Amino acid sequence: MANTAHVHAAAPAGETRRDFLLYATTGVAAVGGAMMVWPLIHSMNPAADTLSLSTTEFSVAGIPEGSRIIVVWRGSPVFVAHRTAAEIEAARKVNVSELRDQEKDEVRVQKPEYLIVSGVCTHLGCIPLGVKATDPKGDFGGWFCPCHGSQYDTSGRIRLGPAPKNLAVPPYKFTGDTVLIG
Repeated sequence: MANTAHVHAAAPAGETRRDFLLYATTGVAAVGGAMMVWPLIHSMNPAADTLSLSTTEFSVAGIPEGSRIIVVWRGSPVFVAHRTAAEIEAARKVNVSELRDQEKDEVRVQKPEYLIVSGVCTHLGCIPLGVKATDPKGDFGGWFCPCHGSQYDTSGRIRLGPAPKNLAVPPYKFTGDTVLIG
């Protein structure tokens, strides 16, 4: 019987076919996994109707001095007041150290004649009165919440009643003299 030896060629020092198949399989699996995860991640983006509510643009040009309006902004009421010189002066004369939620009027407005604040009472979420000329405005000329008697001044700051904080100032900016976006 002849002695036959099987001679195997030595594997090259570099990569082998097995390494190539491993890398190719891993690459295809990674791309496939990313393609499966992408729809899940994309579904977490806000819907188009939500994005349309995210900004509101309006003009305050039609609001007569001394008047107030309510604008629906991101699904919530927002009070927009075109303040008179007397209202601005009254708001700025207040001793801030006597207020429960201490904020100067200058911090709450971008243009002194226009006050933009959330129309939701900070006590229990009611909508205060004070927009119409016939509405009670409380002792401070601002807004009055009839539910529990909270009273706000002409800068939307809490002055009397159980509300713990001032009416919130939503984020906004003027894009012109009378047009603002929020």
